[in-house]
Amino acid sequence: MQKLRLGLPKGSLQEATIKVFERAGFKIYVSSRSYFPAIDDEEIQPVLLRAQEMSRYVEEEALDCGITGADWTLENDSDVVTLADLIYAKQSATKVRWVLAVPEDSKIKSVKDLKGKRIATELVNVTKKYLKKNKVKADVEFSWGATEAKVADGLVDAVVELTETGSSLKAHKLKIIDTICVSTTQFIANKKAVNDPWKKRKMHQIKMLLEGSIAANNLVGLKMNVHRKDLNKVLGLLPSLKNPTISGLSQNNWLAVETVISESTVRNLIPKLKESGAEGIIEYPLNKVIY
Repeated sequence: MQKLRLGLPKGSLQEATIKVFERAGFKIYVSSRSYFPAIDDEEIQPVLLRAQEMSRYVEEEALDCGITGADWTLENDSDVVTLADLIYAKQSATKVRWVLAVPEDSKIKSVKDLKGKRIATELVNVTKKYLKKNKVKADVEFSWGATEAKVADGLVDAVVELTETGSSLKAHKLKIIDTICVSTTQFIANKKAVNDPWKKRKMHQIKMLLEGSIAANNLVGLKMNVHRKDLNKVLGLLPSLKNPTISGLSQNNWLAVETVISESTVRNLIPKLKESGAEGIIEYPLNKVIY
């Protein structure tokens, strides 16, 4: 039997990735003592790896495909195929950023002021390319962690750090002076796997289901019964992916209306629907929305 060697990210992306796969229909069982999770699909062979290493192993064909950050593919300068950009359920709708930050009271105002300075980051190669692009010579050192604290303690002059909201940087009394790059979570594959008909088909199926599970995030289904005379009032209240589905009921002049809406709007919408004549209103969760 053919198997698809799939890399799953160990660390900060692990929990979110497994949840997205579960909503997509895959059950993954991770043991704290093993780097080889179990999955309820005998055609997939999963492996846990740090996101920082994923693109390298995919490019070298030790893995057919994997989930990682676009930043690490860029950092490793990996020649891989991006199958999909994924924005996970608990992530913000915006891309995460790697930013250049300095102490709030620093005299450094722009990248040009970093000449001869020391910068700490985990994203060393990307930072060096950024400095070269701006024709600035500075010392870039790899940081194993606590990067923000290093600049706050005066060990380095600046940091390049990952942020979504910037709140952690502000808490360490740092200010952002530039964005180095932006990143999303990506589903990547090597060229050999993409050119294999069976693996390509399997990866496309996974991609479709993952994107469907992510698209369903924060959406709910809504069903209700509506008398024909109240239909226009009810439809006027309903947002929808396209148009609500309307079908006849056995009882004369009564219709069943079904739609998909944002979960954040449903609590305000249901009372209005009731006031407009809708009855038997049912709200239900969605696992996947396939466009």
